[in-house]
Amino acid sequence: MLIDFEPGDYVKNPANEDWGVGQVQSIIGNRITVNFENSGKKVINIENIVLERVNNEN
Repeated sequence: MLIDFEPGDYVKNPANEDWGVGQVQSIIGNRITVNFENSGKKVINIENIVLERVNNEN
């Protein structure tokens, strides 16, 4: 699977909108570490969860 994100990108998880916007910290294999504003650091398996890129609103 092609991962179309880079560290520093801002993303959201449409299935968990309450997590808020997150910033990609690292990508290793199919796992992306994202620091979300409302739920902290999460390790996402990109094969199971679809992330959407968002513009940085800050």
